[in-house]
Amino acid sequence: MTADILQKYNGKKEQGMGKMILASSSPRRAAILKDYELEIIPSPYVENHTKAAFSYDYVENLAYNKAKAVADTIKEPALVIGADTVVVLGDEILEKPKDETDAFLMLKKLSGKTHKVVTSIVIIDTTKGHFKKNSTTSSVTFENLTDEMIKNYIENYKPLDKAGSYGIQELPEGYIKNVEGDFENIIGISSKAFARLLSEF
Repeated sequence: MTADILQKYNGKKEQGMGKMILASSSPRRAAILKDYELEIIPSPYVENHTKAAFSYDYVENLAYNKAKAVADTIKEPALVIGADTVVVLGDEILEKPKDETDAFLMLKKLSGKTHKVVTSIVIIDTTKGHFKKNSTTSSVTFENLTDEMIKNYIENYKPLDKAGSYGIQELPEGYIKNVEGDFENIIGISSKAFARLLSEF
């Protein structure tokens, strides 16, 4: 499906549909969407981390605000893509850690438990001003992590830029017990979900 959507988009782009802009500084999202011709403009939107209870509206609003902050600066036809990923344990959102101590406490909470990873995608059409949104949910179960395992991971992989204090693509063997759902979604964006959303344009 992704290949079909890519072909259709390229055809529409030639007809004046405009370019695609990824409003994100995440190299992981850019790598997943590498088959698309994207311009990268990191969003200037400053996230508010005061809300602790999870809702899909909360994550989708973050993704929308990231895209909107960039879309408002674009004066030509374009599709602006915003995305936000959160790790959710129960109904608590585990954002990016403030420091290594915060990262340790987050991973201690996740140890031996199953949590959700939700990535919301929003695409804004700068010509018409309308937008489409999508949220994808995956689940991850950690093994029982010792304090030493957590400290070694933080020291060697420096996960302070990642929601929930970990990147699943870099975790050593023996840290993850089970994964359900879209693996790319856990990394930062699902190419399948993105293709489905793009097809709505």
